[in-house]
Amino acid sequence: MSDAPAVRCEHLTKWYGDVTAVDSLSFTVRRGECFGLLGPNGAGKTTTIEILEGLLVPDAGDVEVLGLRWKTDDAELRQRLGIQLQETRLAEKATVEETLRMFRSFYRHGRSVPDLLRLFELDGKRRTWVGKLSGGQRQRLAVACALAGAPDLLFLDEPTTGLDPQSRRQLWSVLAEFRAQGGTVLVTTHYMDEAEILCDRVAVVDQGRLIALGTPGELIDALAAPKVVTRRGTLEDVFMALTGRHLRE
Repeated sequence: MSDAPAVRCEHLTKWYGDVTAVDSLSFTVRRGECFGLLGPNGAGKTTTIEILEGLLVPDAGDVEVLGLRWKTDDAELRQRLGIQLQETRLAEKATVEETLRMFRSFYRHGRSVPDLLRLFELDGKRRTWVGKLSGGQRQRLAVACALAGAPDLLFLDEPTTGLDPQSRRQLWSVLAEFRAQGGTVLVTTHYMDEAEILCDRVAVVDQGRLIALGTPGELIDALAAPKVVTRRGTLEDVFMALTGRHLRE
């Protein structure tokens, strides 16, 4: 395996007209870690991930993913990445099993469809149309599709939004198994407890800029003033201290 980091992002910049969505953002993701990208709505998280996934082209900066580059190594990267978009659109009139078989067919190697159905507890829904699934079931199916090719690097954009507590913890277990087998995860989430549990390191971004980077414990110790002396701060305290309390649309 290459010594290159799973992700290397240097001075990444993306403009939409007069709006700077990503502003000279730099960070690396080490192989085998779970790295969290945190920030309020409109902070540039999804734009950053979509550039790393090859879905958007940056206006400036340099990106390497698994030691490879988009434009020159597209085919190899597509075989080695798993991607769950913030709003994954799946065919409504395909069954769960048909959807997984289609995604599995895109990869040279990967997990079997029965294994994915078992892993995400979708076996009982295998013949159900996607359009008939609950929101939580669709979300689990989207992550199952992202794992179909047994990727080296998994991108998850708010993967547990809308999931009940049992489904959330089941996904956490799946990610723990994925990492135990050497996989790397880059995740965005608005759930600070989730980031604190899952992530080895987190980057906090706001207005497209990096404003903090470190382990959850390091950021809590440095930035999260506890509200009472008997309670240690939390990652949510860090987030609020860095990004403020006003609402973002």
